[in-house]
Amino acid sequence: MTGISDVAKRGESAVGSAKARILLYSDDRNVREKVRFAVGSSTHGREIEWLETATHDAVIGAVDTRRFDLLILDGEAAKSGGMGICRQIKHEIYDCPPIMLLVGRPGDAWLATWSEADAAVAHPLDPFAVRDTVDSFFAPAEHTA
Repeated sequence: MTGISDVAKRGESAVGSAKARILLYSDDRNVREKVRFAVGSSTHGREIEWLETATHDAVIGAVDTRRFDLLILDGEAAKSGGMGICRQIKHEIYDCPPIMLLVGRPGDAWLATWSEADAAVAHPLDPFAVRDTVDSFFAPAEHTA
């Protein structure tokens, strides 16, 4: 699994000044809104740049052409669930960013392990658990004097 320090190393410039780039996938607009509300607009002082997607093709296209610090995939999405997408990305993308999976219930954690997710949060989404899990992937911002 990817450690917190590995994510911090991916920054293109000073970690404290770089935006946190997060891709959020769910075919359900309400799920995307709940995640964004729970996480807020920043993590450890870094502004978050969100990209929301609702289809499998949009996720793959974005991951192929852009760099992200974290992917949040909804395992309960219809047609293409986040678990299958997670496993696909882990096997196809070199230097894959860490992936947080939203699973249907706590008992589905084993499916997150199968999909090679770096973390999982169960529905119903606890805003504190979502926020804490996202924060765990980012190092605190560096402050310059």
